[in-house]
Amino acid sequence: MAGSRMKLELSRVVQGRSRLGVLTGLGRTGQHSLEVPGCLLYTHFGTVPHLTQDTLHTLSDLPSVTQVTLSHVAEHQEVLEEFKDGFRKFAGLHDTVLYCALHDPAAACATGYTTNKTVSVWGSGGRIELTVAKFMALQKTVQPDWYQSMADGETWQSNTSRKRVRKSVDRTLAHLDECLLEHQKSQELEGVEVFGVVEGGDILEERIRSAKETAKRPVAGFCLDGLQTGCMEQALRTQLITAVTKELPEDKPRLLQGVGRPDEVLACAEAGVDLFESFFPFQVTERGCALCFDYDVSPDPERAGRAPPAVLELEENRETPVVAQQNGDLNLDERTQMTSFEIDLKDKRYQDDFRPLVEGCGCYCCKNHQRAYLHHLLVTNELLAGVLLMIHNTAHYLGFFRALREALAGDKLDLLKRRVLREGGRQTERKD
Repeated sequence: MAGSRMKLELSRVVQGRSRLGVLTGLGRTGQHSLEVPGCLLYTHFGTVPHLTQDTLHTLSDLPSVTQVTLSHVAEHQEVLEEFKDGFRKFAGLHDTVLYCALHDPAAACATGYTTNKTVSVWGSGGRIELTVAKFMALQKTVQPDWYQSMADGETWQSNTSRKRVRKSVDRTLAHLDECLLEHQKSQELEGVEVFGVVEGGDILEERIRSAKETAKRPVAGFCLDGLQTGCMEQALRTQLITAVTKELPEDKPRLLQGVGRPDEVLACAEAGVDLFESFFPFQVTERGCALCFDYDVSPDPERAGRAPPAVLELEENRETPVVAQQNGDLNLDERTQMTSFEIDLKDKRYQDDFRPLVEGCGCYCCKNHQRAYLHHLLVTNELLAGVLLMIHNTAHYLGFFRALREALAGDKLDLLKRRVLREGGRQTERKD
């Protein structure tokens, strides 16, 4: 396999782990780049949920990498094969790097369907079983710029035996070797990058073994799997990530799958993660909620997209703590459970609240509409509610990642953590 064009150029490493830099050489021609720590653009079949391409591009500083998943794509393989020109053109995507992952991070994934030779994804029509041959045929049809190798990631449950975890690592490495072999023989995948997947459940030795062995392969980067929100306490997640990243080369990116909550993003970035999936704004939007946590570390609180500390609201009548999960079965309810980083606009208190979602936010929703209007749209089930909320939540989340990079560059990470974690990010305000 030819040498990877993708390269991580680090400008700073804080306390030996948090990394600040730029991922360069992205795309078939290598003209794109992505700042890290950063996030990918989460989509359903190439489209950010609720938003048209024109609406999406009213937002500034969008990630240069668009994520699609085989969960959404696999059932359309025949159509894409007939189309012949790849998924990017099929979906009308322009000037973006295309990354193809295995599973949708915002959707529950059933377990018990993995074999030595296959993994399964779930589309709208049900389960689709993938062999390495079918998986690679899909990649040739999608024509991504980079893709995640096939992996057995069914070991996040606490009752998973050490034997099963070991088998998961062995299977994932075998899948990677088969994918790389097929990749090397394929003209259609020339110039496409492969990310190896690090598995190992909650067993430290297996995580380290997986990382060491995957790093020996000619991959462009690494996906850290099986660490998703709800499956383990953050302390254990941090311990595992810290151990894994020590075994990975410094000049290749680490993408963490299934973690998007701001407090967890901060902890994982501190442990050495470079890239995250931006599915969290979608989950918040589906709950009829708006992100409103404070992440301002700049000296000028009036900057567009930033919320001055005095204007964010603490909902005093209802506690919504950041959920601390015991290491155990994935709490699937957490995918729909409200967090303390958002406000529930369906609540009656907002029916006569004429402020923007977040004062100082520069997004279209906050500049043109009030909380009362969003409340009305939600209680009457108007489709516009999802559009406006997705605009705001995406803008707010991207602003959080900009603040994270600024904090690392300016030695303000502790300040950012205090801002974000104080009362779960929401702060008291006066209502005149």
